[in-house]
Amino acid sequence: MHSRLLSAPSHASAASSSPLPFAAAHPCRASWTPRPTSPPPPLSLLRATASMHPSPPPEGHSDQPVHGVTNTVVGVLGGGQLGKMLCQAASQMGVRMAILDPLEDCPASSVCHEHVVGSFNDGATVSEFAKRCGVLTVEIEHVDAVTLEKLEKQGIDCEPKASTIMIIQDKYRQKTHFSKFGIPLPDFVEVDTLSSIEKAGEMFGYPLMVKSKRLAYDGRGNAVAHDKKELSSVVASLGGFEHGLYVERWTSFVKELSVIVARSRDGSTVCYPVVETIHKDNICHVVEAPAEVPDKIKKLATNVAEKAIKSLEGAGVFAVELFLTQDNQVLLNEVAPRPHNSGHHTIESCYTSQYEQHLRAILGLPLGDPSMKAPASIMYNILGEDEGEAGFTQAHQLIERALDISGASVHWYAKPEIRKQRKMGHITIVGPSKYSVKARLDKLLQRDAYDPKKVKPRAAIIMGSDSDLPVMKDAAVVLKKFNIPFELTIVSAHRTPERMYHYALSAKERGLEVIIAGAGGAAHLPGMVASLTSVPVIGVPIMTSSLHGTDSLLSIVQMPKGIPVATVAIGNAENAGLLAVRMLASRDPELGDKATEYQHDLRDMVLEKAKRLEELGWEEYTELYLKKH
Repeated sequence: MHSRLLSAPSHASAASSSPLPFAAAHPCRASWTPRPTSPPPPLSLLRATASMHPSPPPEGHSDQPVHGVTNTVVGVLGGGQLGKMLCQAASQMGVRMAILDPLEDCPASSVCHEHVVGSFNDGATVSEFAKRCGVLTVEIEHVDAVTLEKLEKQGIDCEPKASTIMIIQDKYRQKTHFSKFGIPLPDFVEVDTLSSIEKAGEMFGYPLMVKSKRLAYDGRGNAVAHDKKELSSVVASLGGFEHGLYVERWTSFVKELSVIVARSRDGSTVCYPVVETIHKDNICHVVEAPAEVPDKIKKLATNVAEKAIKSLEGAGVFAVELFLTQDNQVLLNEVAPRPHNSGHHTIESCYTSQYEQHLRAILGLPLGDPSMKAPASIMYNILGEDEGEAGFTQAHQLIERALDISGASVHWYAKPEIRKQRKMGHITIVGPSKYSVKARLDKLLQRDAYDPKKVKPRAAIIMGSDSDLPVMKDAAVVLKKFNIPFELTIVSAHRTPERMYHYALSAKERGLEVIIAGAGGAAHLPGMVASLTSVPVIGVPIMTSSLHGTDSLLSIVQMPKGIPVATVAIGNAENAGLLAVRMLASRDPELGDKATEYQHDLRDMVLEKAKRLEELGWEEYTELYLKKH
């Protein structure tokens, strides 16, 4: 096992040319400070054995007064991209990080305080590494959990607990554990012989999902048997029954969801918004936040996730992957006891990233606000498209395009080798709406422009009859001018009450943010719609032959308390469109800029007319500009 201190060397040490037997003379410490009488060598020379024979190293907790957030050294088993982003969050907080990873050039090695080169599956190495840490955590669950359990008995602080890691490591044990706590799961059963898996196929039907109990992730360790004849080959592809297998009933899901749950040392939890994960060849490829599912599904998913994590032990951030089925069930797929790919977007889109949250949780600090500070976000994994330099070239081209896209942030993991489907980095795009971030992703991927017919509308224009269209089209012109996706249709409060009822009830779930409703003589449509949805409604009084629209106007402004409906002048659908624009612009900076520019254009137009009037005089101005109208 080797260690490498990443503290910057002094000028004196930079001039040194002879290696120092650092581990033998001075114990390698995460809280290391250079000694004037024996300055440390350059970083390239700080490679010595990490056996701590001369004297026991100090514990990760310092007795010195706390300067900043904490003096506690956080030890992380694993130095991949998750470890790297943990270290980046720690750097911002001033938390010192020690990493144990077998690769000298692992992603986290460039940003941690100390990198110990060694296996996180070797009990002796983990035990020695733990001595220099105040708290020990993981960025990968495939670690030596037995050693962690022994360390806990010796008083070492491990978060989450070894019992949790053991449950998560074995997916069959994980499913058994959650089933005991009433967590909804796909049906599953252990198989250890050909006859038992054939029986499972008869019980669950085909296709049949066959899974390895251990070391299964990113699609590895899973295989599908489409019929009984394929069972033998599928079992063989997974290493045989001796490898440890179980099967699940095939789940026909409509979406895959994920919830990041943070649990503090006192057991309290906070949940991040539900996201949708989109996979490519069983590897997470795109994450959309928040998920476009009904509020009741978001609540159900959050409840399932929170209940699952409360059944485990220890503090930290956990990812709960879920299936949304066709009949609106939410089933738990699996849990990760660490930060997760589905939470990368939180770095840019949430008030507290999942990485900062993990550090807060394991250090006993107050949990941060998990809510989104951006209305919409999309995360795109940079997966290896080719081997070697060809793969790096393609990734670089993608990054170059990302740097030219508003709201895009690039994260490159700096892995030394690229392989097909390997996670090399990710790009997060934040924006004012799902439409906006998806359009930017299309630009990044050089796909055809977003098909307006497939875009979910943000606004709706409804009217009781097509006779209202000559008025209501003015609102459509405004929304189109501001590039706001909208739908326009006929919904009659009197002739199609069922349609109106279902339209209004589903408005929010379908993503509508504002509704412009034409109001005829009785003016029931705006008020009835407003009584059935929390989406803001703007009523447009329509000019009628009998009372010239005053009945419509008065009806709207006389809505009872608790059912607000905004309104405009009789027949002024254009203003209704502009009011809708301003409502949407309140949380859409780009749209706000466009609305401000529109106001400036109106001002400039008025000033130009005033200038002409003053220069020409009223008589010539009337002759030139008014008589023709």
